[in-house]
Amino acid sequence: MVKKLSLDELQRDSISQFQSKEKFAIRILADHIRSGHNIGSFFRIADSFGFEAVDLFSCSVKPPHPEIHKTAIGATDSVNWNEVFDIDDYLKEKRNQGFIPIVIEQTTASIPLHQYPISKDEKYILIFGNEVHGVCDEILLRCKHFLEIPQFGTKHSLNVSVAAGIVSWHFLNYYLE
Repeated sequence: MVKKLSLDELQRDSISQFQSKEKFAIRILADHIRSGHNIGSFFRIADSFGFEAVDLFSCSVKPPHPEIHKTAIGATDSVNWNEVFDIDDYLKEKRNQGFIPIVIEQTTASIPLHQYPISKDEKYILIFGNEVHGVCDEILLRCKHFLEIPQFGTKHSLNVSVAAGIVSWHFLNYYLE
């Protein structure tokens, strides 16, 4: 008979083990996110997939916050995070470190997620925008890579944390090959 694994059987790293091990060279940048639940989900995704960090630019809430804690379930303790005050300085610094900023947004320059040539030899920043207004123009003007998740229904968008999970898993797959 099939049974669910217990927490002990999952054999997950402790927080200190997770923090000391090498991460995948992927960061999540949250741009003007209002919901602590969505920010908490970004932390949970980054922890689950072993990403380098979550960066918060002009977000309504930051850790510690009850809404973040509710969905992060402790991932704010394991995942490195930074508050970004100047997006120009942040993008320059990260580009100098070899990161490629990628905006996840429906724009006139977007290509479908599955058509972007991901390389596990590259480092990426996945940028997700505000739940209503999307990624701010300040960031759009400073980036040259735009991806969107193909959709085939009547709705024009996905919840930002759902989109982050889809895109993050898609990128992680290339690192696992």
